[in-house]
Amino acid sequence: MLQMDIMQLFKERRLRATPARVSTLDVLLAAGRALSHHEVEDALADKGERLDRVTLYRTLDFLVEESLAHRLSGEDRTWRFSAQGSHTGHAHPHFRCERCGMTRCLSDLKPAMVVGLPEGYVFQQAELTIRGLCPGCT
Repeated sequence: MLQMDIMQLFKERRLRATPARVSTLDVLLAAGRALSHHEVEDALADKGERLDRVTLYRTLDFLVEESLAHRLSGEDRTWRFSAQGSHTGHAHPHFRCERCGMTRCLSDLKPAMVVGLPEGYVFQQAELTIRGLCPGCT
């Protein structure tokens, strides 16, 4: 997605398009995989953009709150962030390579998940992570 498209997305949603928000979402969209805070920080630096850590944390939280990105928890207790592909929410599984640690959204895969909750409970979200080896590690 071009930065102009990102600006349009913010405009359509009536969100303030700060340079930090636009650049961070651009990095997430270009990555094609989930990135840790540190990886986002490095990608921004590679583009010649520097954000202090607090600003980056707040920016990532904002993108998650506005459903422009989603947050994945890893076994290493590190949050990873990925651009949200649609307005419909985070309803897809993820793949994590056991060798290199790459985490990728499997947006095209829609597993049938049967959730039987006790009466009175309301289902909102489930996380599914498939583990194995990515093409680069096999």
